Amino acid sequence: MSGVSLQQLVKSYGAVQVVHGIDLDVQEKEFVVLVGPSGCGKSTTLRMIAGLEEISGGELTIDGRRVNRVAPKDRDVAMVFQNYALYPHLNVADNIAFGLRIRKESKEVIASSVEEVGEILGLTPYLERRPADLSGGQRQRVAMGRAIVRRPKVFLFDEPLSNLDAKLRTQMRAEIKRLHKRLGVTSIYVTHDQVEAMTLADRIVVMHDGRIEQIGTPMELFLNPVNTFVAGFLGSPPMNMVKARVASGANGPVAEFNDYTLPLANIASLQNAVGTDVILGIRPEFVNVTRTPGNGAVPVDVDLIETLGSEALIHGTLLNEPFVIRTETVGQMDVLDGISGFTIDPDLIRVFDAETGLALPGQVTKQ
Repeated sequence: MSGVSLQQLVKSYGAVQVVHGIDLDVQEKEFVVLVGPSGCGKSTTLRMIAGLEEISGGELTIDGRRVNRVAPKDRDVAMVFQNYALYPHLNVADNIAFGLRIRKESKEVIASSVEEVGEILGLTPYLERRPADLSGGQRQRVAMGRAIVRRPKVFLFDEPLSNLDAKLRTQMRAEIKRLHKRLGVTSIYVTHDQVEAMTLADRIVVMHDGRIEQIGTPMELFLNPVNTFVAGFLGSPPMNMVKARVASGANGPVAEFNDYTLPLANIASLQNAVGTDVILGIRPEFVNVTRTPGNGAVPVDVDLIETLGSEALIHGTLLNEPFVIRTETVGQMDVLDGISGFTIDPDLIRVFDAETGLALPGQVTKQ
């Protein structure tokens, strides 16, 4: 097992730089997810680690060994692609064993390895079938089996679940997580789906425009985003953003907007920001709905209520901008019929500088 280290890693295509000197240390046995919108550089970064893209600058080490100029086959990594890339004329067993045959392993080693991987992935009943006779989830397991059988130092996953339907994606996420727990191999996973990132990762790396915005555990990033990009990207529904100005209140700083006020956490950075334009980050999950106007409640014009069984999404507008509230439905259906506004604990409001988008220092929401 081994770690992966990226130091000032750069990728350029001619004069155009698409990855701008990123630094990342992936620890041994860790599961790290690179997440971000399309075009942010996450897949390019993964392909540089795999050796499929040439590194333009910086240093890449695997297990303490510099591999910038090492051929992909000699890096001891295994990659699972979005496209399963299975050989259609070979059965499952032969697809899994292909890499071992290329390495000229003995028939005994190949047979025992294929049998072991088949049991791990639940593919034993399908070893004689060809890819055309398998479901999408089964094909993806074969692709993972082909990677596992090599016993690499690092697993690389490039959006492996994108071609599956929603139910199968959920099942495969659980399988990948169980597989990592069982094998303990260092893994780097790329996705644009923040739900996949939150459910799979030991740590998440949020990328944007070829740069790393923030690195941390899923809950660290969810509760304490460093800027408005991370705040708006992670979470479903995403964090609400409300323009406001910091003012002095009787019991500490408050946020003023549209003749309404919300108390803020009584910390030094907010006390020193009086008179500053800010953006309030309010998670839909942290809001308390109310039917009673006044008493510190901020009114919201409700447009639509989506009932999702045990919870509901309330879609409204605040300052002519979309505002979403997530709330439980059990015991609250009568409340949902007459919502007038919301309240929120001051410690759960994130405050960002309106000009830079950076979170004001000193704010920490404990898990």
